[in-house]
Amino acid sequence: MTICTTILRAAKGPFAGRIALDYEGRLLRRKRLHFDGGEFLLNLPEVTSIEDGDAFELSDFRRIVIRALPEPVLLIRGDLPRLAWHIGNRHTPCRIEADRLIIRRDHVLEAMLTRLGARIAHAELPFCPEGGAYGHGRTFGHDHGHHHHDHA
Repeated sequence: MTICTTILRAAKGPFAGRIALDYEGRLLRRKRLHFDGGEFLLNLPEVTSIEDGDAFELSDFRRIVIRALPEPVLLIRGDLPRLAWHIGNRHTPCRIEADRLIIRRDHVLEAMLTRLGARIAHAELPFCPEGGAYGHGRTFGHDHGHHHHDHA
């Protein structure tokens, strides 16, 4: 079986195929993946967040581009700095645009944001939130370093 151990960030073609994955599906380490031209075993050294436009480089040198699959999201408009603070305070992945915020559909957060005055619309879009503050990809957990504190 063909193996992949390398992710090419913001890859350039030509591509031998494509895989469409939702946000959760783009968090990978080891998995058998199927694309429109076959299958391969992904075997990365650690769990990795894959972004739309990245590519898997297979052991036979073919490149398979990754596309973000549309999924249910909330389009949020209103007092964006205030709303973004409340979303961030709940450690929720968020895409920040000039005129709106985008989060994955969640009825609890939708109710909270509505109470805060947000104007919300439902949509089906590829979800590609902001990466972590310390580089590419997602933030994992809630660790501020080697000190202890509460959020009170």
